[in-house]
Amino acid sequence: MSLADKVNQFDGWLLDRIFQPAVDRLPEKPSGFDIGMSMQLGAVVLDAASLVAMVATGRMGFGNATWNVLTWLFAAFFYVSISRMRPLVKPGHANPLRFMLQGLRPLSIPFAIYSLWIMMRAPPMLEMALRFNALANFVYVVGLYFISCQPKPPAFRRTVVDWTPREARSKA
Repeated sequence: MSLADKVNQFDGWLLDRIFQPAVDRLPEKPSGFDIGMSMQLGAVVLDAASLVAMVATGRMGFGNATWNVLTWLFAAFFYVSISRMRPLVKPGHANPLRFMLQGLRPLSIPFAIYSLWIMMRAPPMLEMALRFNALANFVYVVGLYFISCQPKPPAFRRTVVDWTPREARSKA
């Protein structure tokens, strides 16, 4: 078994054993996709807060700030593009985002771990900014997994219909 197969197997295990049961336990509204999209938006906002904090401390030059703004724009455009794919995710059908994000999900985990490691080794002046960044990366990973889960089918609603003719009901 190759390394890629093991990574995909681990990704499938995380999705099927950890995140899908969590989504299945959620109420009908908000759905797992809605929660995942909220987490994606939160990751974009936390990443922006990290960027602003780094610029405010004066620890980021123009070149680094430009690079970080461009990567932030990439994250914001990713959020917009996934939100435009919302109509593709339908209850009772296979979630196409599960397969579309198959390469991104396992790739984002090491980046989140790396950002945590950078935060722990940061000088005290940068610690708060890097906390925002590490939190943004972890929220992003969890959001990706929630977005990739199968939506729950709509709840079966029972209706009671009395097929007895109206005349017979009024006599009783």
